[in-house]
Amino acid sequence: MTLPRTPSFRLDGKRALVTGGTRGIGLGASVALAEAGANVTVGARTAADVERVVNAMADAGLTAEGVAIDITDFDAVRAFVAESDPFHVLVNSAGTARHSSVAGINEPDYQAVMQLNLAALIFVSQAVVGKLHEAGQAGSIINVSSQMGHVGGPNRAVYAASKHAVEGLTKALAIDLGASNIRVNTVCPTFIETELTAKNLSDPDFRSWVLSKIKLGRLGRVEDIMGPIVFLASDASALITGTALLVDGGWTAE
Repeated sequence: MTLPRTPSFRLDGKRALVTGGTRGIGLGASVALAEAGANVTVGARTAADVERVVNAMADAGLTAEGVAIDITDFDAVRAFVAESDPFHVLVNSAGTARHSSVAGINEPDYQAVMQLNLAALIFVSQAVVGKLHEAGQAGSIINVSSQMGHVGGPNRAVYAASKHAVEGLTKALAIDLGASNIRVNTVCPTFIETELTAKNLSDPDFRSWVLSKIKLGRLGRVEDIMGPIVFLASDASALITGTALLVDGGWTAE
């Protein structure tokens, strides 16, 4: 009898690019992919932050390099990817949030959120996919979305709109890229304790509301996202594309 064997979660020999890779979920993704054997390029705007993270990863015995780049500068993104060897894994983690009531929505906030959360994701993915096509290689794109890409929330109209758009984009890219064996999925966290969420979660009433919605009764940690990132990057998820992995503690179960 021949027994089935579990596909590997290892990423040895793979090259990975993580945008927003110096903080929060992006930092977790950078470390997780490197721990699984990938050669990780940590991308972020601030050169000092990139250097700090790459040095810390090297001290931990992990293979990493860095690039200081503004991913909303699409020409710079295209030039960087063109000069690099193909990235087999792309984690689009860079993102922002500007929350307000409906009456408080303004054009600068709208443009800032959509430019980073959606437009940058499109054009970074386009550049990475183009290089994979040139090399005839497979890949995995992981878009860090949100539970707010599946539900709504108070004072989050623009943010939720951007993440719902990411979910639709992910499905469309999965259709377009399936024949090239380039998979595209989202990871959708609940509220994770990071610098991005610290201010809102410091409000006791807001924190209580959040916890009331999470069925497991606790906030998320960066470590909760690291396993799902490796899973979607690896051969363990070889038949998964165009879908969302909700890491929300049961928020969207209702």
